[in-house]
Amino acid sequence: MTSPKISTLDWYFPLNRPHTGVPLGNGTQGLLIWGENSLRLTIARAGFWDHRNGQNIPPTTTFAAVRRALEAGDEEELSKLFPKRKSGDPFPQQMGGGRLELTFPVGLRPIKATLDLTTAEVVVSIGNNTENHTLRIRQDSQAEVCWIDLPQDLIDHTNIRLFSAYELVHQDAMRQIGIAPPETWLESESGGFCQKLPDDDPLAVAWGRCGNFLLFATSVGEKARENVGHTLVTFNSKQATEINNKWWHNYWSDVPFVTLPDATLQELYDYGLYRQAGLIRRHTPAATLQGPWMEDTRIAPWSNDYHFNINVQLVYGAALATGRYEDTRPLWELLKGWLPQLREMGFNFYGIEGAMILPHAVDDRCQLMGTFWAGTIDQACIAWIGQMAFQYFQHTFDNDHLRDLVFPLLQGAFLGYLAMLETVLAPDGSYLYSLPISVSPEFGGTDIETCWGRDASFQLAALHSTLQLLPQVAKILNLSIDPRWRDIADHLPEYTTTSARNGGYGWISEDPQRIALWKSKDLPESHRHHSHLASIHPFQTIDPFDPKHQKTVAFSLNRWNTLGAGNWTGWSVAWASTLCSRCGLPDAAFSWLQLLSQHFTNEGRATLHNANAAGVFAWDDGSLAWPDHLKGSDFLYHEVMQMDAAMGAISGILEMLIQMRGDVIYLTDRLPKGWRDLSFARIRMAGGFLVSANFQDGQLASVKVQSVAGSPLHLWHGNSEAWTLDGISCEGLFLKLPTTEIDHAYTLKFGEELKYADV
Repeated sequence: MTSPKISTLDWYFPLNRPHTGVPLGNGTQGLLIWGENSLRLTIARAGFWDHRNGQNIPPTTTFAAVRRALEAGDEEELSKLFPKRKSGDPFPQQMGGGRLELTFPVGLRPIKATLDLTTAEVVVSIGNNTENHTLRIRQDSQAEVCWIDLPQDLIDHTNIRLFSAYELVHQDAMRQIGIAPPETWLESESGGFCQKLPDDDPLAVAWGRCGNFLLFATSVGEKARENVGHTLVTFNSKQATEINNKWWHNYWSDVPFVTLPDATLQELYDYGLYRQAGLIRRHTPAATLQGPWMEDTRIAPWSNDYHFNINVQLVYGAALATGRYEDTRPLWELLKGWLPQLREMGFNFYGIEGAMILPHAVDDRCQLMGTFWAGTIDQACIAWIGQMAFQYFQHTFDNDHLRDLVFPLLQGAFLGYLAMLETVLAPDGSYLYSLPISVSPEFGGTDIETCWGRDASFQLAALHSTLQLLPQVAKILNLSIDPRWRDIADHLPEYTTTSARNGGYGWISEDPQRIALWKSKDLPESHRHHSHLASIHPFQTIDPFDPKHQKTVAFSLNRWNTLGAGNWTGWSVAWASTLCSRCGLPDAAFSWLQLLSQHFTNEGRATLHNANAAGVFAWDDGSLAWPDHLKGSDFLYHEVMQMDAAMGAISGILEMLIQMRGDVIYLTDRLPKGWRDLSFARIRMAGGFLVSANFQDGQLASVKVQSVAGSPLHLWHGNSEAWTLDGISCEGLFLKLPTTEIDHAYTLKFGEELKYADV
């Protein structure tokens, strides 16, 4: 089990847009291989930022002032608190790179590309009815260089051209924001450009021929041009191939191996793991919405920035379960570097030392991308990323990480919430804590009448999660326990409810309740953020099967289903799948992932923000509004590639099989209809466990748990048949075991009549 079940994938030309192409990536450099009559290679470099006009929350803007403006309905005052940048001014954005185009002798064109997932090699067939050639494309697993191996009789007659993004994107628009044309150079067997920016380091892209090899390299920095030249001169293809093959062998040997009885989900999983390896790497920029894959036909949508109200969390969400701990470190290092800014913004806004704010959309310097004030005051952004940082600790037991990042983030989130809270009287005369001003991500936009309310369920869940984690962290670090944590947790609603009577449940004797967006605000429409359900996932602050919550959850999901998925986006569908798995709905979880593949991936398998066809989802490709001859390749909202849906699909598939609920590992006891035989190996779970399992004839046949840290094992397998633990007969649905032996593997087998398979 050292290679994926799907080892190769094919693309067929013509591929007429960058994101329909075959991707190669190493976290820093991204390549998209596409084209029609010529072969086009879109080249981008993560971290090539134009940082101008990044904004911060004005130091004079406070929570108290925002509350006064909102409660007074004073839009003018609110606009003063969050001033907009001047129209037409540049704003922070990643700038992409350029395009290398290979035009072959008359009559020859690209026919087919085959990606070998196990080695990240792309084989492209070039030909016509009578002639066929093969070229191979590889990318260095560490350096910013790719190479193409062309046959001698082809390379001598191939026209090679390098275009900068400046040439390919509207040049007038680039000039208007103060960007000058790049410096270019061209010799007989090499060429390149160096794109300078007004206030930031330049990007250099260069190509060169070395025998049958065509090389191209990227670099950002003061010596970018010098660096790309050095890379091309010193490159050793044999050595790079050996290093690459070893890197990819180790990668596939380490990530979880999953075999599924469904080809669509199998491809989502295996190809998703391949793209994860190109998205996040240890010594690369922290991954953004698109990672290193940026189109050359426009500046990447939403600046390819960091969105902390769901997107970053999904992008990195599968990394822990797949064991890529070190590859998440660029994110933690980025956040650690931001801590002084987060504290300064939090102190200015809340007036409490140590309080923090993490705005929902920022560049790599934590500058605000815009004046979306409702996202800026979304305190759950920092609570959620604090939870993720804690989950990293649960897998790695890194106490330095816990002390230097997790505790500051969680404490900063808590102190911000503390400034927002007020006490109110409960019906029985006791006191409760309440959030008078709160938002649910992106609901209502910035409409002062509709985008906020009291006690948003999303914020309550985020605060409860923070209050659950802080005492655990303090205990590990030998810090004092703040009595306010328990007091607030005991007197804070778990979520806000509204009556479900208007849902047609008049036949129920009691008053049915469902989870609301905020006080007196039922979910009124299909919405891409499922944030009101965050107490189920991701914060897991309630057990949806607990009788205390079960009916409320059921009515909430029914309302959610009734309103439908019309206004969902690609990442919404991946999130929905996990929510359904958390509520014991495997067929629904399976269906959402099927829809993700059908409607939110294009013909090149890229996962999208918008559906790639109209008729099912309202966030679509615009084909209902624009006839094909009017759309063009980049009309409004068309083909917004994002990596959150791809990584969310990996998480969704794993959640269908195994989950962590508190400190208990839960194996699924229900498979989607028709699923009979499947297996998985090496899924990482919190506490330092690697779990493998085998299902036969729809039933759990065997489980192997390897403990790498000696933590107590709490495993719910849900199988009522006779079973053995390392050959010893046992009973019950639950295994509780002290695993004091490091790296020891424990094997459970079920049903003696089943034929066991090694996992």
